[in-house]
Amino acid sequence: MRVSTRRAPAGLVPVDWTGEYPPAFDGEVPKHIAIVMDGNGRWANRRGLPRVEGHRAGEQALLDVVAGAIQAGVTHLSVYAFSTENWRRSPDEVRFLMGFNRDVLRRRRSQLDHWNVRMRWAGRRPRLWSSVVGELKASERATQRNTGLTLTMCVNYGGRNELTDAVRGIAEEVAAGRLSPQGITERTIARHLYVPELPEVDLFLRSSGEQRTSNFMLWQSA
Repeated sequence: MRVSTRRAPAGLVPVDWTGEYPPAFDGEVPKHIAIVMDGNGRWANRRGLPRVEGHRAGEQALLDVVAGAIQAGVTHLSVYAFSTENWRRSPDEVRFLMGFNRDVLRRRRSQLDHWNVRMRWAGRRPRLWSSVVGELKASERATQRNTGLTLTMCVNYGGRNELTDAVRGIAEEVAAGRLSPQGITERTIARHLYVPELPEVDLFLRSSGEQRTSNFMLWQSA
């Protein structure tokens, strides 16, 4: 196993960091890791806590993951912060998640900027609180010149919706005469995704231990 010469970002050292790459990273480090942040509610239930406490604990876990990804040399980290299916949850939990996502972005933006993290947003705008959209856009603007890890926050995101929106955009170009059907390639589809520059997913993780993709990064993981 190789010994890391990188240091943790200032202000945070992930739990149990040994200074070595884990076995999965012995050799080629994955460029793009996609994470379904699942199990916060179950974590809280097992401890007799409200579900919202599980989401709050997830904030620190996310920062640990970001720090670890920087140490390992990962270039892209995409996290499923709020899926299009999350709208089916109770109104109280949806309200909490909207406010929580907004507040996490507001609280952590300066810290992530200090770590040289570039933040991107992937997802649909309709139904999102305007304050959430505002924080997502502000985070993109504040970190757009950073050259380190690219952290893509997938908020109001669904893989099928992303492909539907891409196809709609391509159809509009064809209807306008800017593109011929014969000219449509995989590259055309990739160019119409929410964050076109994202590379293919090398490592797909789900924090709860379940083995479901949950409609996340379908094109990028294919």
